[in-house]
Amino acid sequence: MTCVILDIGGVLEITPDTGWVRRWEERLALPPGAVGERLADVWRAGSVGRVREDEVHAEVAARLGLDAPGTQSFMADLWTEYLGTPNTELIAYVQGLRGRCRLGILSNSFVGARERETARYHFDELVDHIVYSHEIGIGKPDPRAYAAACDALEVPPESCLFVDDTPVNVAAARAAGLYAHLFEDTAGTIRRIAAHLDRALLPGSAAGPAVRGAYAFSTADSACSRSARVR
Repeated sequence: MTCVILDIGGVLEITPDTGWVRRWEERLALPPGAVGERLADVWRAGSVGRVREDEVHAEVAARLGLDAPGTQSFMADLWTEYLGTPNTELIAYVQGLRGRCRLGILSNSFVGARERETARYHFDELVDHIVYSHEIGIGKPDPRAYAAACDALEVPPESCLFVDDTPVNVAAARAAGLYAHLFEDTAGTIRRIAAHLDRALLPGSAAGPAVRGAYAFSTADSACSRSARVR
């Protein structure tokens, strides 16, 4: 069966930079970039599940000199940007694909993301399986992350279209044997998914490189940074 795998941040969620980190640096009289430097290893550990949420809070408090209410406020600002707002048009389209293909999510994430995204967006009801980096200990663009998503969905890579807003993740998906599309806008992404599903209906749809190339889309460089991860 054909398959569509989607990223979350910047694709299913609209997650612009809210400026929260710089506001905290100003509040704490820290130079620009200081929060990222002090917490870089915590963000990395949280993205692959090497720390618990309570341990993240403890490190934030210790490294930034925050009391308990300050730490809670800091983390609330992080999650506000992380969760963003729903891409309602794309979510509605994907809902309409249920039963037509296998549906999955592959996200570079942070410890605590599943609980919050399930509560707010019900992504567990949108797709057949969600693979979070903080739960498997591996993030994109590691080829093992794409293999984990395909294994969870019980589909071969060549049946899958992967959608992500980060060029390096798109390139890595193609190298891992998946079709891949760089998210630049919702309308173009919907057209690309529709083309992938239509291709699956064509005779001889187990496409080789010639057909795969016919569906290649641009991977022009674009910046995509997140406070605690690149999703």
